[in-house]
Amino acid sequence: MKTYPFVLRPIKAVAAAMLTICAVAAPQAHAAFPDRPLRIVVPFTPGGGTDIIARQLAKGLTDELGQSVIVENRPGGSTIIGTENVAKSPPDGYTLLMATFAHAVNPAIHKKLPYDTDKAFAPVALIGKSPNVLVVSPKSKFKSVQDILGYARAHPGKLTFGSYGNGTSAHLAGELFKSLGKVDVLHVPYKGAGPGINDLMGGQIDMIFSTSASVSGHVKTGQLRALAVTTQDRSPSYPGVPAVAEAGVPGYYVDSWYGVFVPQGTPAAVIDRLNAAIKNVSDKADFQAALKLEGLVANVGTPAALGDYVKQEEARWSKIVSEAGITDAP
Repeated sequence: MKTYPFVLRPIKAVAAAMLTICAVAAPQAHAAFPDRPLRIVVPFTPGGGTDIIARQLAKGLTDELGQSVIVENRPGGSTIIGTENVAKSPPDGYTLLMATFAHAVNPAIHKKLPYDTDKAFAPVALIGKSPNVLVVSPKSKFKSVQDILGYARAHPGKLTFGSYGNGTSAHLAGELFKSLGKVDVLHVPYKGAGPGINDLMGGQIDMIFSTSASVSGHVKTGQLRALAVTTQDRSPSYPGVPAVAEAGVPGYYVDSWYGVFVPQGTPAAVIDRLNAAIKNVSDKADFQAALKLEGLVANVGTPAALGDYVKQEEARWSKIVSEAGITDAP
């Protein structure tokens, strides 16, 4: 068989050129992220604390990334519906989850989640932490934690506390209060902060251990009365309001937190880009001022730092959930 070196040489040259082009194009594809709009999935109804924080973040990221960042509310199922949507989204960095306390607690409460929390998501950045706030209607006869404890012990099962779904910080804060305070209080779950707060102000329920972001405005305007914060110490955002532990329930503390996750498999370069963008947004004075109004302290770190923190939260609350006998039944 005859060979034709004059034909093979051009073919080899073209192949080499194509390989070079591909090698150059690959990093450019990553460098171009993002080249279309992104979405932040909030697993709660509009108007609540998580929604407020997500919209502040979306506004900052839109400026930082040069692409529109929209907030999509997918409430229900104790945050499982929205969280599952993100777990099953393409791992390309264009779908973000605004996760909360429930993200670390749901695996202990719900034995058959439609995703594996530890394997389905990659951490991006912790946004910050804040206290929950024990609030009642200004028309309520309860003026202190001791008032609530006294009534609850004298009337078992008569008091109600609302939450934003099983496994949310509002729920577990109430369950921990019941356990350490040795009282029987009925849990009433809602699909988000808005409906729960409306019912509290309307007198349908007695109290909520709400996220600070959900109620800070209502407390400032006198629409709700703050009785205590759930952090170990008093919060500078609520001067004069005691911690639950000092107000009558020793050993009590609950921290709310907000963190961003993406589907597992998202390229590391994309995660680093998102982390850097979130850090830049969090450093801006207007973003910090907005968070401060919600009682939140910005604390953006590395993706690994968020992953480690959530693992610690999972371990702590798994023990508490087990001891309290909390299940996925309302």
